[in-house]
Amino acid sequence: MAGRIRQADVDEVKSRTNIADIIGERVALKSAGVGSLKGLCPFHDERSPSFNVRPQAGFYHCFGCGESGDVYSFLRNIDHLSFTEAVERLAGRIGYTLHYEDGGAAPETSGRARLYAANAAAAEFFRAQLATPEADIARRFLGERGFDAGAAAHFGVGFAPKGWSGMLDALTGQGFSRDDLMAAGLVSQGQRGVYDRFRGRVVWPIRDVTGQVLGFGARRLFDDDNGPKYLNTPETTIYKKAQVLYGLDLAKREISRSHRVVVVEGYTDVMACHLAGVTTAIATCGTAFGSDHITVLRRVMGDDSAAGEVVFTFDPDAAGQKAALRAFADAKRFNAQTYVAVGPEGLDPCDLRLRRGDGAVRSLVDTKSPMVEFVLDQRISGFDLASVEGRVGALRAAAPVVAELRDPLLQPEYVRVLARRLGMDTEDVRREVERAGRAGERGPARPAPDRPPEEGTDAAPFVRVTLASLPRTADVAVERDALMGLLQFGHRLDPQLRERAFALPFRHPALEAVRASVAPDAAVDRPGWAAEAIGAVREPFRSLAAELLTADFPALTDDEAVASASSLCRRLIQRSLDREKAELLGAIQRVPADSEEGRTIRLRLRELDMTRQQLTADA
Repeated sequence: MAGRIRQADVDEVKSRTNIADIIGERVALKSAGVGSLKGLCPFHDERSPSFNVRPQAGFYHCFGCGESGDVYSFLRNIDHLSFTEAVERLAGRIGYTLHYEDGGAAPETSGRARLYAANAAAAEFFRAQLATPEADIARRFLGERGFDAGAAAHFGVGFAPKGWSGMLDALTGQGFSRDDLMAAGLVSQGQRGVYDRFRGRVVWPIRDVTGQVLGFGARRLFDDDNGPKYLNTPETTIYKKAQVLYGLDLAKREISRSHRVVVVEGYTDVMACHLAGVTTAIATCGTAFGSDHITVLRRVMGDDSAAGEVVFTFDPDAAGQKAALRAFADAKRFNAQTYVAVGPEGLDPCDLRLRRGDGAVRSLVDTKSPMVEFVLDQRISGFDLASVEGRVGALRAAAPVVAELRDPLLQPEYVRVLARRLGMDTEDVRREVERAGRAGERGPARPAPDRPPEEGTDAAPFVRVTLASLPRTADVAVERDALMGLLQFGHRLDPQLRERAFALPFRHPALEAVRASVAPDAAVDRPGWAAEAIGAVREPFRSLAAELLTADFPALTDDEAVASASSLCRRLIQRSLDREKAELLGAIQRVPADSEEGRTIRLRLRELDMTRQQLTADA
């Protein structure tokens, strides 16, 4: 068994990896100042972005929840990997051969990495089987739906043979144990032993946003198959159906670029949309669209404004309408505007493409209608609008929908829309919407927030110090901004100026704690030094240090930032000189002018003035 990865390899892999590329696969990142990127935090749900990434430092920090770290800690936290697995994954991405302390180089043989490897091997097995004579029925199934060999290859579609253990035998031959395959959800246990979970089916690989195979969805092909029409991988350590979206790995770039996503109902609908040019289409995997899916999509979209669009396609039958209403209840958590697109004659995107071509699929999405209007129509559809009682009942049913709209410009418009739908006076509708809004605000009583334990008790946690908690004084501002300059641009500062400035103690205790940890003997020319230095800062000041590294530095360009940071260093030195001068001027009043001590003080005062003049001249 391989030993620990050599530290030199750990450092080398990290130095060759751009943390923004890794995080950017899961979070839409936007420029947030000099050398900084920002997006919605993947570790907690938030409405506006507070998650900052500083690629040059190889570091991230969330100003909302306090999570921070380097590229390894990101992978460990987001994918629940061990440290070794995180290093091995990144090494695999860049083709770097790792060395272990016992001299061997070995692949990961256990844990989550083993499940990813098993799923990847199964995906390759299914893909190869699609070319066999037995898979003719699967090829015909795909062809009848407008998908040729190129389309199947693009989406990784495969075929699971009917045999009892075709995949099992193939993967055990590659070194995977039955326990590995069971843990990955690829095989099942029955009275006759272990057998392939997927048999006689067309198979779609389900990947995460980074392209790793998590599981599979499979459709029945043979009449004698008594199983369900669609069969998915069961819940495993890496496959959580409530958090997985089919096609997101292919759609993420366009979703992030356009801030638009199209939610369809099945694998073939995703394929049809992408092939028709709607490359933002995704689908859920055997479960209803829910809050966890929204969380994933918001991060990929960069959903921090109302400029984005989320388009749901539903069948017009009762089940489709129910799905739309359920989606609306969750979709209210999007900042983006939500819409519904229903195909002509109730055709889903796959059938629509077959009958009317690619242009009809694009037109389906372009002729969407607002989700609010769809839901309003559903709410009032069961009432007799020809009667007074029916109109009043419909108003009471629909008013909460309008009341819950967050956009203050949209709500009055939909008051008028609802009034027209019902044939009622606009003021009557507005009053009912306001009443529904007040009732919704009252809602169920919320429990009082937990109070932190009193200081001095055994359970008292430390209070996290943040930038927002610092006093707003001139001294604190200089020390704060100087530390930001050191952590973010220290490698470009004049070494002598930098070392001289940060050898001086700071006045604010929290900033002094950070300075004392990161400034002494800082190897600022080494990649990743700032992230490592922050790890050495003691609590409760570590989060403050992380914020200093990732906060927006007040400058427009790198050169301006370096100039500003250099100026801050000089201000620290000048402040120290001025303080010493003030102390000496006080002391000279207390000693005889012609004494040795007096002459020494006057000499030091001249030295201080010359030093200050030289410092100003060097600026």
